Amino acid sequence: MTDIRAVAAVDLGATSGRVMIGRVGPDALELELVTRFPNGPVERADGLHWDFDALYGHIVDGLAEAVRREPSIESIGIDSWAVDYGLLRDDALLAEPFHYRDERSERGVAEVHTIAPFTELYQRNGLQFLPFNTLYQYRVDTALADADGALLIPDLIAYLLTGARVAERTNASTTGLLGVESSEWDLELAERLGIPSGILPPLVDPGVVIGTLRPDLTERIGKDLPVVAVGSHDTASAVVAVPLSTPDSAYISCGTWGLVGVEIAEPVLTDAARAANFTHESGVDGRFRFLHNVTGLWLLSETVRAWEAEDASSIDLPELLDAAAAVSGDIPLFDANDPSLSAPGDMPARIAAVLTSGGSAVPADRAAFARTIVESIAQAFADAVQTAGDLSGREIDAIHLVGGGSLNRLLCQATADRSGVPVLAGPVEATALGNVLVQARALGAAPATLEELRALVARTHQPVRYDPR
Repeated sequence: MTDIRAVAAVDLGATSGRVMIGRVGPDALELELVTRFPNGPVERADGLHWDFDALYGHIVDGLAEAVRREPSIESIGIDSWAVDYGLLRDDALLAEPFHYRDERSERGVAEVHTIAPFTELYQRNGLQFLPFNTLYQYRVDTALADADGALLIPDLIAYLLTGARVAERTNASTTGLLGVESSEWDLELAERLGIPSGILPPLVDPGVVIGTLRPDLTERIGKDLPVVAVGSHDTASAVVAVPLSTPDSAYISCGTWGLVGVEIAEPVLTDAARAANFTHESGVDGRFRFLHNVTGLWLLSETVRAWEAEDASSIDLPELLDAAAAVSGDIPLFDANDPSLSAPGDMPARIAAVLTSGGSAVPADRAAFARTIVESIAQAFADAVQTAGDLSGREIDAIHLVGGGSLNRLLCQATADRSGVPVLAGPVEATALGNVLVQARALGAAPATLEELRALVARTHQPVRYDPR
């Protein structure tokens, strides 16, 4: 561990993706952005999909550029959003992967719960109810019968790169088909739901080498590299890089979504946890990410997008947030998790409708409207932190807010104010850092324990502190 070692991280979000070079040493942890590319839903005749061909092309091009810039890269790791998948038959992708916001999954919820009520599902998989969890999507996917394999997005990309079909465990836990106690596929549940167990690939843990690049990709990318399983659910990678300051710290991984919770060693499968809709997603090294999904910056970004379309001009977001911070007086709040706010399209009108239905006035100008959005997200964060502490038996003494939301000073301060707990903001690139750290550890280039990895993050990425006012 005396030398700086380099790896490539593919980090895919619901609105954009990146390829980054990570460099790791005893007191070094650095990222270099190689390429950033757009990602998002595309409307097809049969519903909402991902433009997967474009996404994969961007990834391969980005990896080639990464190797050109840094020939010493030793491995590749891939993380992405959860739940979505591609179906394979005879090594070919049957269709573009559906987008989790497509309406079809709503039918799947009713059908699944008729067979296995949510109370039973929670005891089996420990997952909060989200209408787009993979098992609901599988239930209504008419192409499932023609498939001989199903791979979640990062596993699908790893397969296209290496030819190896596997399911990385942290992301597999978001499907609803992984036993919360066993961390193995629940084949009995799959069969009851009409999901062929044969489509479920072998499970692997973070740090395992999935395979090496196919010969044609070795030539195109410029080097024969292994693909290493990381915490392929982006939140699993992000939590690796949360520099938890105390055992009673909570975390918020904030981007499109805000994932709010604590890290625990044993599941909390109580009626109260189920009623609070807290989930148990697998983390790196067998930990559980005991958390709740809160709608995050999606509300603000969709609102800004609508305003820009209305004006046919761009909005300076930092300027808007500065104006929002200067708003005084009562700030009306709304439920950031209201189901009517989950789909794309005219977010300002839908937020206004939620405010009106709750008896609140709709802010008259954009700065005040943005302040209402940020404060409503912060209140949802504060409520989820309090619930996480209550359910896990912890007195939360700090909140680590990582991801893109850590740059939003108004959101960080509002979260501290509304929770009454200090917020430590950063690192911004927690997901990519966690991806890099797991790869580096697999190469023998980083410490062995999560605590030591987090200590390296703390030494190299100083958080910004926001105290409650």
